[in-house]
Amino acid sequence: MLRPYPARNVPAGSMVDLPGRGPTYVTDSGPKDAPAVFLLHSVLTTGLLCWYPVLPELNRRYRVITMDQRWHGRGIRSESFSLDDCADDVVALADVLGVERFVAAGFSMGGGIAQLVWRRHPARVGGLVLCSTGPFFSSNDPELRAQSHRTGRVLTKLNWLQPRPRVSRLDDTSGHTSVWAMRQFFSTPLWHMGHFDEGLGVFDSRPWLHEIDVPTSVVVSIRDRVVEPERQQLLVDGIAGARRFEVDGGHACCVLGAEFFIPPFIEAVDAVSATTWIRSSPLVGSLPADRVASLPTE
Repeated sequence: MLRPYPARNVPAGSMVDLPGRGPTYVTDSGPKDAPAVFLLHSVLTTGLLCWYPVLPELNRRYRVITMDQRWHGRGIRSESFSLDDCADDVVALADVLGVERFVAAGFSMGGGIAQLVWRRHPARVGGLVLCSTGPFFSSNDPELRAQSHRTGRVLTKLNWLQPRPRVSRLDDTSGHTSVWAMRQFFSTPLWHMGHFDEGLGVFDSRPWLHEIDVPTSVVVSIRDRVVEPERQQLLVDGIAGARRFEVDGGHACCVLGAEFFIPPFIEAVDAVSATTWIRSSPLVGSLPADRVASLPTE
């Protein structure tokens, strides 16, 4: 039975106000002068819940930023939910943090957001790492969409039953990882599920996927039953020069069985970050010799 990866060295975060947009919970860890990587989380999780297993390794040579997306965890509360707004929030946070150019790494929903960050703000994205995701999410089947709406209405009525973790305890990792993870999970109101599905359902990057012109890694979870591997492969086939990395895991592999996710994910980040502006960084000396030798040149 797969268990949550132990929560170790989870960075402290804080609420950051995005001017004209609202406040969201952010962690900013690793060397501040290192190449920046924005980690964008999956639906019904938080920035930390989705990404905490990779942070200790990634922080060795990258500046790593996580954020809670709209309506998730301690993210921005707004009248509506869309992946376009989420993508613009990422760049607004980069502006606040003084990060001009970054790698956008996204898991599942976060992969769609990462693609939209490039689409809407191409000058800001130096590379993409797309994990357990695809160029579209929901089925166009009207019955399946109607079923999702019905689920959302039921969850709305049961909203009062959902546990409400105290904000002061969301950052407490001193106990068992499962307890901390459940607090993180329940910090997102489940009754928004219908709205999330609506936002995911309108996303479709297939018409412009071929236009993506930055280094891209696609991390494919080969046992995925939510975003099937064939749909993930569409990103590899559709983005010029995209490289495929495989994880022997299912759709929650970033946390459940993360020991299999971490190595290929780190390799995938290194692959897209290996550009001239990173090659010239003094931090390149921290890369393994075989990876330094494989860095591309302009």
